[in-house]
Amino acid sequence: MKVAFISDIFLSDGVIGGAELVNDCLINRLRDRGYEVDARHSHTSIDVEAYDFFIISNFIHLSERMKESLYDKSYIIYEHDHKYLKNRNPSIFPDFKAPPHMIINERFYRCAKAIFCQSEIHAEVVRKNLSIRNVINTGCSLWSPEQLKTLRDNCNAEKEPVYAIMDSNNPIKGTYEAESYCLQNNMPYEKIPSSTFEKFVEKLSTYAGFVFFPKTLETFCRVVVEARMVNCKLVTNDWNGCTSESWFADHKGEDLIDLVESKQEEVVDKVCEVLSGKRSSVEPEDITVILNCYRRPYNLRMQIDAIRSQTRPPKEIWLWVNQHPDNEDFSFDSLGLDKVFNNDHNWKFYGRFAGALLADTEYVAIFDDDTIPGSKWFENCLDTMEESEGIMGSAGVILDDKYYVRHERSGWATQNSTTTEVDLVGHAWFFKRDWLQYLWREKPPTWDNGEDMHFSYSAQKYGGIKTYCPPHPPEDVELHGSIMGNELGIDDKATSNNNETSHQQFFSERDFCVQEALRKGWKTVRGVKL
Repeated sequence: MKVAFISDIFLSDGVIGGAELVNDCLINRLRDRGYEVDARHSHTSIDVEAYDFFIISNFIHLSERMKESLYDKSYIIYEHDHKYLKNRNPSIFPDFKAPPHMIINERFYRCAKAIFCQSEIHAEVVRKNLSIRNVINTGCSLWSPEQLKTLRDNCNAEKEPVYAIMDSNNPIKGTYEAESYCLQNNMPYEKIPSSTFEKFVEKLSTYAGFVFFPKTLETFCRVVVEARMVNCKLVTNDWNGCTSESWFADHKGEDLIDLVESKQEEVVDKVCEVLSGKRSSVEPEDITVILNCYRRPYNLRMQIDAIRSQTRPPKEIWLWVNQHPDNEDFSFDSLGLDKVFNNDHNWKFYGRFAGALLADTEYVAIFDDDTIPGSKWFENCLDTMEESEGIMGSAGVILDDKYYVRHERSGWATQNSTTTEVDLVGHAWFFKRDWLQYLWREKPPTWDNGEDMHFSYSAQKYGGIKTYCPPHPPEDVELHGSIMGNELGIDDKATSNNNETSHQQFFSERDFCVQEALRKGWKTVRGVKL
């Protein structure tokens, strides 16, 4: 395959910037894999018929005529900043969402086979502003083997009690802000001028810390990662894309170098999958996801990553936060969610279902905070809906009598191979948004428990809606609604934990909910009576 790699500037032009370093690494790694890659400047005339595929990097100098010639060609955009905005700075807008009149190059982004972003928050901001889903997060930047060796050789250098600041004339790099911070806090500092990669790393590694206050959202920010690789203390803000990656906070020094090195081929793999036609973007389904957070904010990143990776992805992801001290120091803004309901009260089990009333999509999917779906969970639910329309869930319960504890399970824990009609479902719900009206037709017997059975009971009574557990075949866990239930659902933060009193109270409340629903006319699968 012959590929044209188009950019305004290349490393060979004598410019040593993050974008140029990444592009050079990507070009060389693609050539190593057998691709014929030509580096072409964006301002030059390019014969589009001479190439099979196009990788577009920085394209400020790419003419509108050239863009037009690419619309019916195969191309990807490897994004290094925010060229979908007139000011190239989403950070001045609330929640990084620019008004419509600031959006530019929309068609150029929309027609791309994929838009590669370098961090989760970068990808989410692009999705949010352009309302497109052909966005792929590489999850890391690129370094050459030689650059990684340089970092490794300098990661344990002896430190001077001085802080480093980038000496940059570009105002968005925040040199003035970094200097001001150091002066206000009596921190001795020096400015590091631009240099070769090797000289820059060697110099950086000798400082105790690195102060960096970018004035726009950095799509990744290699230098922040490099500072952490050479064991510099970081003093920065929340506008570095790399810090939105789940791996960043837990690694530094040689451990971080090892991790980044392990991710290099993964990044190139993602690009090659699009070049080869093995991976394509998927338009979102008409689904709003409601995540719930009470005491497990640390699970959210895993949940979001799993939901973003769905074969049939949702339109939006919302978060309902119930008040608890465990959540007070957690930053929900860095998750790239579409909406966050950060409550000053614990609305327990029903709150998230109230928030779901605000959705305007056909479907709603709600997840417990210990539930990580397989990549084909929504696909499974939508396919099952076509055959057996009803409330879907990953943990199905068939009651044997009026006591909840006596029941049969289906779903992820027992792995049913076929669709199973059940009395109620939990852990993960999937249903039509319009069915929420039935949930609120009657006041629940208690607000402290039983939202799962109250929903199934009321939907059956007032809407004739049945409840199902879609197939959870053991041979394909990607179809499952929960793939880590045994690992995440048994800690001391679970509502039904192993504390004897709590456990007893929990199931007594559930017995009461079952009996109240039976008294009001709930018809169970096995015809349970009071």
